[in-house]
Amino acid sequence: MERPYFPMFVDLTGKKVLMAGGGKIALRRVQTLRQFGAVIHVTAPELCGELLELERQGKITAERREYKPGDTSGYDMVLAATDSRETNRMIWEECRKSGVTVNVADDKSLCDFYFPSVVMTENAVVGISSGGEDPSRVKELRKKIEKIEGNLHKYK
Repeated sequence: MERPYFPMFVDLTGKKVLMAGGGKIALRRVQTLRQFGAVIHVTAPELCGELLELERQGKITAERREYKPGDTSGYDMVLAATDSRETNRMIWEECRKSGVTVNVADDKSLCDFYFPSVVMTENAVVGISSGGEDPSRVKELRKKIEKIEGNLHKYK
């Protein structure tokens, strides 16, 4: 068995996060991180419609261009979800050298942490991870937890 990762909850309030990539994976991660107070900057040649809307509303900042060396400087956390494995690896290498916490969406071996599926309710935050092995199982478990939580609210 591969070495398991320790599940840890971290205060992201005001933490500077770079999201390299502007597609659907980037969007899901940005939406999740925003719930926890992170200050997010997106760098990508193009942004999906929902990211454009978040930028228009002033909820994130963005630059429309390719990632370039040095972009990770000054960030507390970096998420790499570009369409290029080569670019994602370059981001990882830069973060390794500078000690910045990094997650690479397309290669679990290049992650300091796994990005969990999150269930957030009034009373709890649940993070679910399969260590990158079975995303569909994680999604199924998340839906079950959401259903249980929804049923608990009915009986309060």
